[in-house]
Amino acid sequence: MEYKDTLLMPKTDFPMRGNLPANEPKIQEKWEEMDINALVLERTKDRPAFILHDGPPYANGDLHMGHALNKVLKDMVNRHRSMTGYFVPYVPGWDTHGLPIEQALANKGVKRKEMTTAEFRKLCEEYAYEQVDRQRTQFKRIGVRGDWDNPYITLQPKFEARQIKVFGEMAKKGYIYKGLKPVYWSPSSESALAEAEIEYQDIKSPSIYVAFGVKDGKGVVNTDESFIIWTTTPWTIPANLGISVNPEFTYAVVKVADKKFIIAKGLLEKVAETLEWENYEIDREIAGQDLEYVVAAHPIYGRDSLIMCGDHVTLDAGTGCVHTAPGHGEDDFNIGKKYDIGILSPVNNRGVLTEEAPGFEGLFYNDANKEITKALEEKGALLKLSFFSHSYPHDWRTKKPVIYRATAQWFASIEAFRPELLQAIRDTNFTPSWGETRLFNMIRDRGDWCISRQRAWGVPIPVFYAENDEPIITEETIEHVANLFKEHGSNIWFEREAKDLLPAGFTHPGSPNGEFTKETDIMDVWFDSGSTHQGVLEERPELRYPADLYLEGSDQYRGWFNSSLITSVAINGHAPYKGLLSHGFVLDGEGRKMSKSIGNIIAPIKVMNQYGGDILRLWVASVDYTADVRISMDIMKQVSEVYRKIRNTLRFLHGNVSDFNPETDRVAYADLREVDRYMYMKLQDVIKAVRTHYDNYEFASVYHIINNFVATELSSFYLDIAKDVVYIEGQDNTDRRAMQSVMYDTLQALLKLLTPIIPHTTDEMWSYLDNTEAVSVQLTDMPEAVEQEDFEALRTKWAQIITVRNAILKALEEARNAKVIGKSLEAKVTVFADEATTALLSDQDINFAQLNIVSEFVVGGETTQAPAEAVVVDNVAVLVEKATGEKCERCWSISETVGQSESHPTLCANCADVVEKYYTEA
Repeated sequence: MEYKDTLLMPKTDFPMRGNLPANEPKIQEKWEEMDINALVLERTKDRPAFILHDGPPYANGDLHMGHALNKVLKDMVNRHRSMTGYFVPYVPGWDTHGLPIEQALANKGVKRKEMTTAEFRKLCEEYAYEQVDRQRTQFKRIGVRGDWDNPYITLQPKFEARQIKVFGEMAKKGYIYKGLKPVYWSPSSESALAEAEIEYQDIKSPSIYVAFGVKDGKGVVNTDESFIIWTTTPWTIPANLGISVNPEFTYAVVKVADKKFIIAKGLLEKVAETLEWENYEIDREIAGQDLEYVVAAHPIYGRDSLIMCGDHVTLDAGTGCVHTAPGHGEDDFNIGKKYDIGILSPVNNRGVLTEEAPGFEGLFYNDANKEITKALEEKGALLKLSFFSHSYPHDWRTKKPVIYRATAQWFASIEAFRPELLQAIRDTNFTPSWGETRLFNMIRDRGDWCISRQRAWGVPIPVFYAENDEPIITEETIEHVANLFKEHGSNIWFEREAKDLLPAGFTHPGSPNGEFTKETDIMDVWFDSGSTHQGVLEERPELRYPADLYLEGSDQYRGWFNSSLITSVAINGHAPYKGLLSHGFVLDGEGRKMSKSIGNIIAPIKVMNQYGGDILRLWVASVDYTADVRISMDIMKQVSEVYRKIRNTLRFLHGNVSDFNPETDRVAYADLREVDRYMYMKLQDVIKAVRTHYDNYEFASVYHIINNFVATELSSFYLDIAKDVVYIEGQDNTDRRAMQSVMYDTLQALLKLLTPIIPHTTDEMWSYLDNTEAVSVQLTDMPEAVEQEDFEALRTKWAQIITVRNAILKALEEARNAKVIGKSLEAKVTVFADEATTALLSDQDINFAQLNIVSEFVVGGETTQAPAEAVVVDNVAVLVEKATGEKCERCWSISETVGQSESHPTLCANCADVVEKYYTEA
């Protein structure tokens, strides 16, 4: 007889190697065939809803790692919630309007100016849908579950119609207005931008100090004296209409050689150093408020430059005399309005100076810096020119610098309902908690929202103009335009004349001849995505408004979180979300931002092609997503090792319960051995902790708890000692069935707990199980933690036992290194300890030899009685010696019972009994 054939070795067809890049698409095909999303929703349809509203990624180009991080986080939330008592419909979406698509077409050779706006927009729409399909395929490849056949897309007529109604509601409440204001203007995009479309990069700028001679001193200053201003934008000097001073500051008239200059006294030393004044003296001091209405002369044009008092003037930098161009700055605009000095913005859409800047017309603003500085020098007004690097606003699409430029734009008022916005933030739950302060401060400090853009590809601003230029926004016109968009799409705005877009028979007192024109600007794309709470949550019957959760990157505090909040509070008085969760950015392995120029970009598809979607998902679960996270192929290799350990543990568990039927073979908890009850308790602890961390969106904690349980509690302990029972004992042996009972429950629990993270793997293993609970693990619920009366006692007792076991393992390792033993089964272990520990180790219900995988276990006396060669660890002394007896051919333990059986002389007594009972032919 071959005794190895009598061992009950693990049996499983579940492959050791996942080969995920090849196998995951097959699993996804199976999900498609069974329509897993529909099955999950049908199973949970009577449960309370949990709605995670998808923030729309922009439909342009392949997915980057930030997309993957975001969508996997959402998918883990949704999968967990659907397995814990909720109905979780998930509708993915896309943002499809805006400049990048216009640019993409231009890059493909589309001649925008050779076609009508409507024709160009058709090409934009086609391109957007191509990108949606491209990205949808990649999102599905990561294993994200949702209604991919019916996503929301912001260019869809139904959505656009709802967006028009949001605009109309805000207009009805007086929150929409047209005004001339300085806004961020992108010459590269030829459009106004909102704050959310601005990013900061370092640039080199000129720094100039300029003298403005006094023209009318009002008896306060003299005409032989000059105000000194400082600016880093020489191109705005032609737009100067005044100088601002702080009424609370003391100003000094400083005598330098034969000249006199006026600056804030508090900045005198700094200015003197910068302008290299070797000898200077204060001629006299003047209160800032006394300078009000003094008139200086523009250094190039000689026109009036009014001295005005403003609190925005500080002593942080400059001279305390602030160059004021109302057409090119917010503070400048506000003080210019207060003093009614007019608005001058001699720069066109392309950033080129106009004829309103005589001598510099036709120059791009940045090129004009040099010529204007030269003109100031020729006039004797330039006191200092230098250059410095600093952070400057850029267009986040084109990556080119922006300017402040006063133009007539459409705005959504923030000031009108700011208190309601701030209260809505207080009513929202934030993860992480600092998100509340961030969003609160942004809303508290932000100006009115510029919602108009001078582009073609977007939702038109639904405003008509009467013959007298009066804007027309009425409930009637809004409703009519919304219905037209719903039926035909917004392209109709560019295909028809204004009169054909108005309701039949429409009249207006401002148009006695019945003539009307229409607005040509489109809406900021943030208004599109900021309206999804109406166009999606309110529109779709399976969803609900407000949503339970919005989950996006931390940049969305100024983006989607922000615009959605404004539109929702404006029309309904509350936030569109009950909770906000934000994540950081994805950096490379060295903590650098990913960029094409550095060559450190890692695309999700590369990771999936090499490792698989579940490895990518496991990485997402492993990181602290609330901060910026790092990824590299080395990091992915480490994650794949963790995955391999998890997969092989699942495989080992499955292989060892292949002959176990939970209906007939299960051993009741009360009848389990103590070691099995201890392991069952540890499993319940894991279930309880993991579920709590899932509830709190703490996925890294889930990852670490499961990883530690698999590596430490299972692999290094329970499954290690299990081999001496489940392989060796008879099939129906009670100890064996006890361990199988715990193993079976552990396998089932782990598969369910891991499903939100690695669904391909858990579903693959599920298909190998002989159970009828469900055709997919995705159609089950999370395990519920069970509490038993003896858990606390077990926890205390086994903490001590594990401490002793660790000491024994250390001693065995040292004995192995010293060549005293080879494998641990060759050892006899004698433990010397204090009275309490000795009593613990004398428990006859626990097989301590089996627990430590040694052939003989002896409890010695006190620690002080241990021989010198014993290894002392934590007040426990362990003596390791060669076990006495012969090696059993079947179980490999050393036993003095080997040879006692006449039928099986090479086996120990236990193995001989098993073979006799189960394998001897009748």
